[in-house]
Amino acid sequence: MPDQSTEKSENYSPRENASESSLEDDSLVKKAKGGDEQAYSQLVEKYERALFYHILKMVNDREQVEDLVQETFVKAFDNLDTYSTNYAFSTWLYRIATNHTIDYLRKKKLNTLSIDSPVKTKEGEMEMQLPDESASTDRKIIQKQRQKIVQQAIQDLPEKYRKVIELRHMEEKSYKEISEVLDSPLGTVKAHIFRARELLYKELKDKKGRF
Repeated sequence: MPDQSTEKSENYSPRENASESSLEDDSLVKKAKGGDEQAYSQLVEKYERALFYHILKMVNDREQVEDLVQETFVKAFDNLDTYSTNYAFSTWLYRIATNHTIDYLRKKKLNTLSIDSPVKTKEGEMEMQLPDESASTDRKIIQKQRQKIVQQAIQDLPEKYRKVIELRHMEEKSYKEISEVLDSPLGTVKAHIFRARELLYKELKDKKGRF
């Protein structure tokens, strides 16, 4: 007679006791992989608010947080094939959000060289930071090439998506201002920016080696 406890252990899945909500996510993800846009929308609607407050704990700029939430969904949906149902979709999504936000914060920091050993003075120890002036001509050339590739990708977008991206990222207008400029509902503006970023991400991902 087989050892039932051993048999149970071997057949055990980390999702064996998954909640009804989590199983619903699995169903939506499966549909989304098949190209069901309604499934995409349902996942966004379900987690958009929760991700907003999750990222807000790390970035104290509500409008920037909205951008990061959208970018998180773009990355997640573009990489659905890497998602394993051995783990909850929400856990996977939050990990993407956290990593993306950390990347954003790193890029935002000024390039500095830290002096690890503090300098001792009469007033106590003082840590020093010096600007990184080691940027080479090659780096500047790469930066120009990168900008050119991104600008061309933006120009190749359908007009309704190109306009919102230019207003948002080149003119740095708020969602409300874009809505007023284009005389479009705020929800439509956000949806178009989301779709534009998704198209850009897919286009630029293939050219990643040139960055």
